[in-house]
Amino acid sequence: MRVSQGMLRFFVLFMLLLLGLFSLRITNVVRDAVTLPFTGVLADTSAFLITLFDKDVVTHGVVIQSLSNNFAVAIAPGCDGIEAVIILISAIVAFPSPWKHKLAGIGIGFFAIQSLNLVRIISLFYLGQYSRVWFDWFHLYLWQALIVLDALAVWLIWLRYLPRPARREPPAEAPLPA
Repeated sequence: MRVSQGMLRFFVLFMLLLLGLFSLRITNVVRDAVTLPFTGVLADTSAFLITLFDKDVVTHGVVIQSLSNNFAVAIAPGCDGIEAVIILISAIVAFPSPWKHKLAGIGIGFFAIQSLNLVRIISLFYLGQYSRVWFDWFHLYLWQALIVLDALAVWLIWLRYLPRPARREPPAEAPLPA
């Protein structure tokens, strides 16, 4: 099997972007300026959605707590969906396409991943009140995989909607002289 230059370029750029963005993600500056504030917004948004059905919920920073039974979950780095967003951004930026399509894919993908992540956080909040075993299994295995698969699904859908490059017709053969 022969690897084309385009495929090799995509793979190398994708890996470099992953390495760079994940390295940036673990710095104290990004943690303090981006991750913690963003995670607080996730907690507040989750609590807001929960309070539509259950008024006994409050947030303290990144912690969502039930006032009725004092159960609480903390949204830790790694549970904020940022890793899946980094994977998606790396794949979209590495793929050859116009920047307007890349930016649209990143925006829609971010929204899709974070929407699923809100479902994840809320479901784990209720699972933890029901069963620690189920909470651990869903938290460690099922939801981790689903969030990454969401990034892959968004990328594949994004690829499907990219405009196709115009097909080049092969040059017409010149008639042979008589």
